[in-house]
Amino acid sequence: MDLSLAHEASQRTLKQRNLLALVCIVLGILVVVMFTAASTRDREIVLQPILPSEMTLSSKAVSREYLEAVTRDTAQLALNRSPETLQYWLDGIIAISAPESRGPLKVQLMRIIEEQQGSQITQFVTIDWIRTNPDNLTSQVGGVLHTIVGSRDVRREHKIFEFHWTYTGVSLRLKGFGVVVKKEGEQS
Repeated sequence: MDLSLAHEASQRTLKQRNLLALVCIVLGILVVVMFTAASTRDREIVLQPILPSEMTLSSKAVSREYLEAVTRDTAQLALNRSPETLQYWLDGIIAISAPESRGPLKVQLMRIIEEQQGSQITQFVTIDWIRTNPDNLTSQVGGVLHTIVGSRDVRREHKIFEFHWTYTGVSLRLKGFGVVVKKEGEQS
């Protein structure tokens, strides 16, 4: 009788162990499947607070609306500067730039700071239009660039600025920007 009770107890323990092992294997497989699904799925972020409509970012590609919003804000930062705000201007542009572009970009920006520091020259832009190309990750901004010396508006000229971007994950970073120079014989 003791032998049969011991046999039943060991069979119950064996069944429990086998059931526990099966549950662990199923849970392990489930974790692997969920991890694979999570890592291959495109990420999305929904932006809304200051935009006129809801905007979604995806890790697949940058949307035209998002590229336009970022271009607008970057143009306002990059093209509006005065001697009092040069350090903020430099830090802001470097913060949004791509890591591989920071060195060459900072060298160019430091030249501008050396020219403008200690002067009374202020520049600002009034934007007329923005064109974006999400496929090539470029955008153009057209507007009037005002140059003010002291309190006099000494120059107003229409300029076109081009911005180049890089997009990885859901991060859009500035690679560079500059004035679009028209070739001889080209019309506006």
